[in-house]
Amino acid sequence: MRQTSQISKLTSVRAGFMALALTIIGAGFSAAQAEEAPAAAPAAAVVPGKPKTDPAAGEALYSNGDTSRGVVACVGCHGPNGKSASGAWPKLAAQHPAYIVKQLKNFKEGTRANAVMMGMAAPLTEQDMANIAAYLGKQEPSPGVATNKDTIELGQSIYRGGIASKGVPACAGCHSPNGAGIPSQYPRLSGQWADYANAQLIAFREGTRMNAPKMTVISSKMNDKEMKAVADYMAGLH
Repeated sequence: MRQTSQISKLTSVRAGFMALALTIIGAGFSAAQAEEAPAAAPAAAVVPGKPKTDPAAGEALYSNGDTSRGVVACVGCHGPNGKSASGAWPKLAAQHPAYIVKQLKNFKEGTRANAVMMGMAAPLTEQDMANIAAYLGKQEPSPGVATNKDTIELGQSIYRGGIASKGVPACAGCHSPNGAGIPSQYPRLSGQWADYANAQLIAFREGTRMNAPKMTVISSKMNDKEMKAVADYMAGLH
């Protein structure tokens, strides 16, 4: 019995040594693997993107507003699909979304002064602005016509060649030959109401609109006749 007990104890000791050895070997193997394995790449920084636009939500706000938030429908002034009925309000159909968002932000911030539009933009979130702009950008452009045959040549000359003697650059250089503008940089002017375009040129010249420094400089060099002529010409561009 004593011999059997001694054998059992010896067996237990041997088993303990074996377990310890295996543990040490396993730890060393894991450490070697860790040394050989390349360091894990640091987690990529999360960069917030622009709001994902929702034209359908934009159409709903444009056409119906949102009384719960005090958002007034745009359609009352700017017309169905952004095609306003008179030069008192600009046509917005097919306008570049980035331009519309910028103007709405400027109205909300007060950097573009207009009592009506400042109130309209006040309750809009950045997402609302992006959605409305996305909706309008998808609409078919609203064509227009030049109505003053006596100033067509003058208007065309200014739009396409500027006024060299006054340092006025050609409008086509920024707004493109057909008035389509350049996305994210310069607005579409093709088919815009002449009354509205002329009013904006005057506002730039008089300093009542100050959210486009380049236009302030250009308009300061133009007289009323030149402004009316080029505004009428742009109305017929397509």
